[in-house]
Amino acid sequence: MNMEPIARTLAFKPSERNVFFHLLTGCNLSCRHCYINPEQHGKGMVSRETMRAWLALFFDRERETNLVFLGGEPTLHPDLAEGIAFARQLGYHSVTVDTNGYLFHDLLDRVSPRDAVLSFSLDGPSPAVNDPIRGEGVFAVCTGNLRRAVAKGFAVSVIYTVSRLNLEHLREMPRLLADWGVHRFFIQVIGIRGKPAASEGDRFQLSPEEWLAVVPEVAWEAARMGLHVVYPKVFLEEGERFECAGRVAENYFIFPNGRVYCCPLCEDFPVHTYRIEEGRLVKNSGLIEERFFGLDIPEGCVMNKLLQPGNLRYNAEGRPLYRISCCLLKQEVR
Repeated sequence: MNMEPIARTLAFKPSERNVFFHLLTGCNLSCRHCYINPEQHGKGMVSRETMRAWLALFFDRERETNLVFLGGEPTLHPDLAEGIAFARQLGYHSVTVDTNGYLFHDLLDRVSPRDAVLSFSLDGPSPAVNDPIRGEGVFAVCTGNLRRAVAKGFAVSVIYTVSRLNLEHLREMPRLLADWGVHRFFIQVIGIRGKPAASEGDRFQLSPEEWLAVVPEVAWEAARMGLHVVYPKVFLEEGERFECAGRVAENYFIFPNGRVYCCPLCEDFPVHTYRIEEGRLVKNSGLIEERFFGLDIPEGCVMNKLLQPGNLRYNAEGRPLYRISCCLLKQEVR
């Protein structure tokens, strides 16, 4: 007998370490919501030697350490397969590759399903929806390689970045993903950073009413079809305590120029907590993101208040109508 899915908030684990490694900032696509900021993140690609050194630097044998390879497009890196193998050799608990689906350098033939999870970015159930956002012909390439990966036995997930460009089509995704044999479904909120921050991307960002009217319902429907669904909490419920991942968890967002952030909302600014210098992780001084994490405000996330104030609304007395959760806090339905 099928069990009704269960929803829960994924609490931060103080004993867990998550490493988000941007191997390069270059990409073969020009997505309308790309968050990469070359002015802040550089335009380079880490060398094979640097990749190995930084993987070793951030691995912690005493903690469950999870690794996500990112870009730009990480499969453009000719040594990605070697990086995956080296991460597994070090003992990373999990390895995920976030890809646009082009899977350069024959990645599917150079790694095995036990080596990595492949997470494909897809922003529509058809070329007519996806390709105006991500580029002409992308839907066909991405879904073709996704199916190849499933056929080879890889655990496959899909990331769908929700905006006003594709919200009405989100309901079509669960059936497609179930038919394709997808393992997990990540519903992501568009961030006002990188390209959106420079081109009025807030026009594409959903209101609380739009998000709450559609996303939780679709998540439940997908879970009923057997998908493991994860999406940002975004809005805290009445009486729910605010927690900042920067205070209670270890998250490192590494860029090719050696910057290391603890909060992805801060990536458009030179306020990174750490830098990698001569093979060491060095903590910066001055006005860095870490100094904001301890501030308690009625709105919830202080970084959202500072960097994306347009997300907030207030009543006549000046009190926030809702509180924004930490951007790393997730809701799970399965």
